Amino acid sequence: MAIFRTLYYGDVTIGVGGRITIPQEIRDDLRISEGDVLTLRVEEAPNNTRQMVIWRADPQPED
Repeated sequence: MAIFRTLYYGDVTIGVGGRITIPQEIRDDLRISEGDVLTLRVEEAPNNTRQMVIWRADPQPED
């Protein structure tokens, strides 16, 4: 099991249509840009708390 250390911690606001904005500093660091596809996973702990984990999706081969 991988253990990660926290590099960023911040708040985001849910916008129109449930959209969130990833802060610019994080987008720059992760090299995320418009049109990139991200994968989202929701994890649940034994105490019923939940967290959301997001990462860049693997590039799909072009047809």
